[in-house]
Formats: sequence, structure tokens, C-alpha cells
Amino acid sequence: MATKIAQAHGYSGLNLRALAEEVGIKAASLYHHFPSKADLAAAVAKRYWEDTAIALEALSEKTPDASDRLRKYPSLFRRSLENDNRICLCSFMTAEFDDLPEVVKKEVQTFSDINIAWLAKMLVAAEIVAPKDAKKRAHAIFAAIAGAQLMARGRDDIKLFDTLIDNYRAAGLLPA
Repeated sequence: MATKIAQAHGYSGLNLRALAEEVGIKAASLYHHFPSKADLAAAVAKRYWEDTAIALEALSEKTPDASDRLRKYPSLFRRSLENDNRICLCSFMTAEFDDLPEVVKKEVQTFSDINIAWLAKMLVAAEIVAPKDAKKRAHAIFAAIAGAQLMARGRDDIKLFDTLIDNYRAAGLLPA
């Protein structure tokens, strides 16, 4: 539930008392596990990047071809839009970066690092770029997909996300 709240309202939208009420427990119980909003947000962001790392590993295991993995990668971001027009939790929190406690910033940055490292590895495996250029291209892909997700959410239009991804493929940023 905390993840859904953060995906819809970001760090500023997290409220321990409201969350406790939403899940039907006493606020004191939640405060026992998360003494502060920062502790809750850091735990939520950490779980989010851990789940993403698992999803990336599963994608790698289920899809033998690295180019196919890269083609399927945007679907991980599309799922958030399919879930009540949410966006990636870490994208939302990145927009609030200046206001985040350091412990939350660290987890949000880890999410980006994991995605970029995975993308770079896939780009090299697919022989799309040389190892020396992989991280630059991975950054561009990650930013483009996160941006497409943000634009689609702002219009409440998942088809816009699909169109943008198709355009990235046509332009050569992603494999067609």
C-alpha cells in the first residue's frame, strides 16, 4: 500500500497515520517498525529496487536474446501505468530529490544504478554498442523510458507511452 501511495503522490504524499488507517492497523504499530517517514520511504524505495532487480533477472532468464530483453524492458515501466496510471516510484521521488532525506536519496539512486547497469550489460551483450559507450546509451534509454512514462501519466494515456516507445525504436535508441 505504501508503494501505491508513493507511486501516486511521491514522498510528500506518504503519511504514516493515513497509511496505518488504510491498512487497518494502529499508527503506533507502524511507528514501531518505521520511526519516521524517512525510514518508511527508504524501506519502500529499497523494496522497489529489489523487486526491480528480481524482475530484470527474471527477464534475463526468460529471454535468451539480449536484443529481445531490451525490447521487453519498457514493459516494466508500462505496468505502473496499467496500475491506476501510476508511475515508477523512484521517478516520482527523483522529482522531489531536493526534499528527500539522505537515506531515501540513496535508495532512489540505487534504483537508477541497477537499471542503468542492466541496460548497459544488455546493450553490450546485444552488440549494439561497444562497452565504452554502453553506460551513456543506457542513461539515454533509462531517461527516455522514464520520460515517456511521465508524459503518459500526465495525459492519463497509456497509448502515448506505447507511441513514444515505438518512436524510440524507430529512431534507433531501442532495438526495433
